[in-house]
Amino acid sequence: MAETHGLVERLEKAVIRLESLFSGSHRSGGMECDAINGVNGSIAPYVEAFDRLLNGCVAEFLRYSKILEGDVKTHAEMVRAAFQAQRSFLVLASQCQEPQENEVAMLLKPISEKIQEIQNFRERNRGSKMFNHLSAVSESIPALGWIAVSPKPGPYVKEMNDAATFYTNRVLKDYKHSDERHVDWVKSYLNIWSELQTYIKEHHTTGLTWSKTGPVASPMSMRSVLTSGPCLSPPPPPPPPGPPPIFDTEATKDEGTAFRSALFAQLNQGEAITKGLRHVSDDQKTHKNPSLRAQCPPIPSPTKSHTPSPTSPKSSPQQSHAPVLELEGKKWRVEYQEDKNDLVITNTELKQVAYIFKCNKSTLQIKGKINSITIDNCKKFGLVFDNVVGIVEVINSRDIQIQVMGKVPTISINKTEGCHIYLSEESLDCEIVSAKSSEMNILIPQDGDYSHYVSMFKSFLLSSNPVTGGV
Repeated sequence: MAETHGLVERLEKAVIRLESLFSGSHRSGGMECDAINGVNGSIAPYVEAFDRLLNGCVAEFLRYSKILEGDVKTHAEMVRAAFQAQRSFLVLASQCQEPQENEVAMLLKPISEKIQEIQNFRERNRGSKMFNHLSAVSESIPALGWIAVSPKPGPYVKEMNDAATFYTNRVLKDYKHSDERHVDWVKSYLNIWSELQTYIKEHHTTGLTWSKTGPVASPMSMRSVLTSGPCLSPPPPPPPPGPPPIFDTEATKDEGTAFRSALFAQLNQGEAITKGLRHVSDDQKTHKNPSLRAQCPPIPSPTKSHTPSPTSPKSSPQQSHAPVLELEGKKWRVEYQEDKNDLVITNTELKQVAYIFKCNKSTLQIKGKINSITIDNCKKFGLVFDNVVGIVEVINSRDIQIQVMGKVPTISINKTEGCHIYLSEESLDCEIVSAKSSEMNILIPQDGDYSHYVSMFKSFLLSSNPVTGGV
């Protein structure tokens, strides 16, 4: 016992000495890590430039969003969180080497979750008075994915900026002569993406710049960035082991010796070792006695199971929404209609608008004169209307058919695949604007029937195509 006690004391002293040596090397390692990104632990230059962007145009956007309050303010706070997540990623890239593609996808997950949160907020607030503000942010916030774009991330951000312009133009149209606060908000938001393009051109022209030294980036290093700041410190040392257990070595030795002796005695029996086995007659063998096989239940195969596993995931049912066809204030809401070909809106007024959302395999007729019509996220949808004094817009849809019975000044088609427009004699002077759409056909009446007038298979750039009877 005295020897064991002395051994435990020596082990404890050795552990204390090792801990002191490890803490010293940990401090020196931290100093080296501080020196990686600059003198006295300063961050990388391109992270500093990103901080200036956050403190400049992003902070200005947040200030104007707080003035507007409501949904715009809440949405802006989500944007701020998304930019902070991107800053953390840039800090990680400045300290670590680039990992493999599957690891990069894991590291980008916080940013993608923030982007998804911003877009879901727009979807949950489609009835908001600031819906155009929310849409401008939601359609362009994927620009933060430039860090995964190579070799030209700058043009990708510009493309997202163009998507925002589609909705910011609506905001300017509604508030340009009535409330300058919204005009300032539009300018501050679009300025973010302009400044981001300048930042990318200066620091990441051909893609995100990763560090050439340091460890390879991993989810653990990302957590270190989020929790411990700019320096990636090594994990803390494990706790010292407890005292070694005390064994009764003499008793263990005696038991082991007796067991080995009995084992060798049985092995040394030679042919006599089989004398203890019992003889099995033919009537007891299953392969020679069919009646015994019939008594034994079949053994299920271990590789196939007919019962579902209790832990197997079940596919969640698709969320269904109740169809809507109602007048809400001055807006006609037509939403989630499926296989309905008898939808009709009557008693319309000049100040009313119609918003059609996620309607599939349905047809709607709008009688009378109305201000504007918007078709959003619809498939195989048909629209027939008399007169529109403003604009008819088709967004993010597929296989749309529109028939004009009276007059309409403008038809806008954006991000749509397959759109057939049947014009009337009175609407031949309407202006048709398309952006990022394909398979668009315009038909005009001729001798009591419609003739194929023009077909636009692809429209990647914004174009304005006025249709006149003399063309």
